[in-house]
Amino acid sequence: MTSYSTNGFKAIQNNTPSLIPYPKSGDCRFFCTFAAMKQEMKGNVCVFCASSANIDVRYLEATRELGVLLAHEGWRCVNGGGAVGLMGAVTDGTLDAGGQVTGVIPKFMVDNGWCYDRLEDVIVTADMHQRKQMMSEMADAVIALPGGVGTLEELLETLTWRQLGLVQVPIIILNTLGYYDALLNMLQHAIDEGFMKSSHAKLWQVAATPDDVIALLNENQTIEFESKY
Repeated sequence: MTSYSTNGFKAIQNNTPSLIPYPKSGDCRFFCTFAAMKQEMKGNVCVFCASSANIDVRYLEATRELGVLLAHEGWRCVNGGGAVGLMGAVTDGTLDAGGQVTGVIPKFMVDNGWCYDRLEDVIVTADMHQRKQMMSEMADAVIALPGGVGTLEELLETLTWRQLGLVQVPIIILNTLGYYDALLNMLQHAIDEGFMKSSHAKLWQVAATPDDVIALLNENQTIEFESKY
């Protein structure tokens, strides 16, 4: 396992741990570390998703399929490092297909035993805010899968950052079983009522299936929209 923590960079090889200075967000060591990772991959895809286990099995199947496709297409999956629900499913799919996964998880979750022990690369952050910042800085694209308030908050904040020009990466919503229909209708309502500009509907792209997600990732098209101000 290779793990980054708020105290240092812990590289465990042959069961022998070593500690070197922690590559903090914004530090060139952080970006150099992940630049080296990306040399062998198309890029890093940040996946926001649920850690709930009591859900329709079809959500789990679609998520696992997405993980398999990410691996086959050469994308590294970056997720929240959890073991259950869609988070565990996308990790399993990616790793079982020979892909690479980096988990980013706050220390309190590790202390509670919520970190997935299959993960070879883990970044342990000080808190939830640092976790989201790390995942954003690593991402070449963002995929939002179905999820609860945590996933919705991550998706909406990332859309806000993109609207403000703070991030430039594509944001893809995987609308499995029409899960996001209500949110998409709400966003359209915000546009209709003048709270968002019509071009802001280009902030996100919607995919019905995992195959559609991969097609959008591989398009790598530049999407332009009006500034918020």
